[in-house]
Amino acid sequence: MAAQTAPFSRFEWMIAWRYLRAKRAEGGVSVMTWISLIGITLAVFALIATLSVRSGFRAEFVDTILGSNAHVTVYSVGTMNEAGRLDRSIPNYAEMADRVREVEGVTRVAPLVKGQVMANSRALNAGVQVFGIEYKDMLTLPRIADPETGLGNIEDFNANPEESLDRPIAIGSGVARTLGVGVGDKIKLINPNGNQTAFGTSPRINAYDVVYIFSAGRYDIDQVRVYLPFEEAQSFFNREDKADELEVMVTDPEAVDDMNLALLRAAGDGSQVWTWRDASGGFLRALEVEDNVMFIILSILVLIAAMNITSGLIMLVKNKGRDIGILRTMGLTEGSVLRVFFICGAMTGVLGTIFGVILGVLFATYIDPLFSFVNYMMGGGVWDPSIRGIYQLPAKLEFWDVMSAIGLSLGLSFIVTIFPARRAARMNPVEALRYE
Repeated sequence: MAAQTAPFSRFEWMIAWRYLRAKRAEGGVSVMTWISLIGITLAVFALIATLSVRSGFRAEFVDTILGSNAHVTVYSVGTMNEAGRLDRSIPNYAEMADRVREVEGVTRVAPLVKGQVMANSRALNAGVQVFGIEYKDMLTLPRIADPETGLGNIEDFNANPEESLDRPIAIGSGVARTLGVGVGDKIKLINPNGNQTAFGTSPRINAYDVVYIFSAGRYDIDQVRVYLPFEEAQSFFNREDKADELEVMVTDPEAVDDMNLALLRAAGDGSQVWTWRDASGGFLRALEVEDNVMFIILSILVLIAAMNITSGLIMLVKNKGRDIGILRTMGLTEGSVLRVFFICGAMTGVLGTIFGVILGVLFATYIDPLFSFVNYMMGGGVWDPSIRGIYQLPAKLEFWDVMSAIGLSLGLSFIVTIFPARRAARMNPVEALRYE
């Protein structure tokens, strides 16, 4: 009768280790082991690298949105004016801002004047979106008022027109590039709905001094956005004593949808809210779909790599049939034989997972120099910000992303190991030794 032994005893590990180190003359099992190890390593590396880039891309995308745009925009549904046109401006914006500011979770409320006009400099033109904003409110936009990425002195944006003939303007880096201007140059803004005269409406053309050039980190923002002082924008767009909307910042932007009702009640009748999730919901949903699809595809890649373990173990069982028969006749139980071959496959999966995690973490940590090297080798232009919206390939290591990659790899490795290990355990020792 076979003697019972404790599961995963020392001699089981010893036998498994000897089998893993099998020489080429014994059937080339070691070569299959190396192939399986490399396959698992590369699959786990690819999975962690993709998950880290996915997390980094979403974090960078959301950060550029929240760092340069309102978390919530409060605006009016509009009323018909005397000319029969829809007027969506807010005449009592100061009182509305005070009410919205009292909502729990609101950290900042800023009135804005917005409009789209033509910018001109030295025969170069660009369509721009003008944001009229108070200087103190502009300083609270981290992606705009960033001295590390901006050019010029943002304090000059607070210049008093009564004390200086200068009219300050802050423009995006893309606008500056399109118009070929820098700090200290002048640009003209052309508003077709400008001055009201007895003969109709004539365009309003004002010249402004570029005092600050910002880089928000998103191509679509830097390419079209400019900032004017709030009162100057009111005058330029004929919004005297009015604002177009309220820019609201909250404590927890991810939970902004839960504040919609409270904000609507504070803003009053005839108001609507538009959150950053509403504005960028399509992008976020596309990212989520892409995340799920990529995880499934890479999971299949890990499964294919894990199947190499099965192939190696089947060869190992075939080559070690005589050894299995001898061990069984010496008293080894089916369970011991199963555990020996399970250890052989599981050890390959564990080592491959460890090496893959190391490579994936290194990739996510040093992605900038790696990407710069690839960009250099390809002659530049690998990353087009006009298509992807941001200027570089980001990566962010998330604990649960790494753990999901580890769990998937180990789980698949252990599962595919069971079948050839059971085949070895159920081998008849008499049949195994019949032709020896």
